[in-house]
Amino acid sequence: MKLNKILHFLFAFALLSGIVSCSSDSIEEQEIFYGNGYLIANEGTFGKPEGDVTFVTADLNMKQDNIFSLNNGGAKLGDVLQTIAFNGENAYLLLNNSNKIQIANRYNFKANGEITAELNTPRYMAFANNNIYVTNDKYLGDKFVSIYKLSDRSFIKKIPFTDAVERIVEAGNNIFVQNASFGFGNKITYINTSTNNVQSTITLPSGNINKIISNNQNVYAIAAGTADSYIYQISSTGSITKTTTLTGIANATNLEISNGKFYFSSGKNVYAMDMSATGVPTSPLFTVANSVDNFSALYGFSVINDKIFTSDSNGFTQASKIVVYSATTGGIIRSFTAGIGSNSVYAN
Repeated sequence: MKLNKILHFLFAFALLSGIVSCSSDSIEEQEIFYGNGYLIANEGTFGKPEGDVTFVTADLNMKQDNIFSLNNGGAKLGDVLQTIAFNGENAYLLLNNSNKIQIANRYNFKANGEITAELNTPRYMAFANNNIYVTNDKYLGDKFVSIYKLSDRSFIKKIPFTDAVERIVEAGNNIFVQNASFGFGNKITYINTSTNNVQSTITLPSGNINKIISNNQNVYAIAAGTADSYIYQISSTGSITKTTTLTGIANATNLEISNGKFYFSSGKNVYAMDMSATGVPTSPLFTVANSVDNFSALYGFSVINDKIFTSDSNGFTQASKIVVYSATTGGIIRSFTAGIGSNSVYAN
């Protein structure tokens, strides 16, 4: 990076303890590099174009809020930033209530396109076989996966569902759809990306699915019960290959995998355990602080390498509080604020 870019970078950001005030005009003129750090998705208030993205440097010492607006002439990103996905140099910013996927360069956050066709309350997205797959689930309305060409972002087809369609992940160049939402549902649909048709439906034997993720060409689902919970390993061809029973841990959710460990939560407790372990943790790694309500206290949960990022959404009435913990000791490393309704942190 050239020296003048480094200077612009340093002046564009502020220490977490006190953000430097600068006009949008001066920031527009600067070439800011958003790699080698973290991006935080902030949903904003439902019904208002308050969705935005916060950037934090890798050492957690500096941050910049609202980076899409700052790098696009003050343009509003949209209503409810549900998730961010990455492909190549682009970040795909899915706006749930705006029915739009805004595309921007992930390193300078300049907008370079959008997808609006055949979206109806989109939820999550994944990439496979040179296509983009997006779940859509309108309350009391249509439920489907819409498919687009990655090359020109044109619409290909949609696959209708009768069950919920929520999270979606890629494993082995195939697509898996979580047919469960808000703790109800025990099915996962396997889509063959060679035909873009449903290959099979996987029914989990116990628990209701709270989240699916992809890791090392496998799909992992965390399913909750009232007494015990379960983590299922599913192969890229749709077979359940392993079940880990979380005996005595009810309503587990927020599954993440990092450095050979499962991380998940139950209530305000956060647990860590080796993926190969045969016994469950006897105590949590840490417990998050109380918030204005139970829903807010652990609204966001992300694990990246040796750090756990949690978000307290404060009832969506003020800026979210981000607390970063050590993934090994559970000790607090840093805390700071981001936007309204921070739901996820991504390595960039």
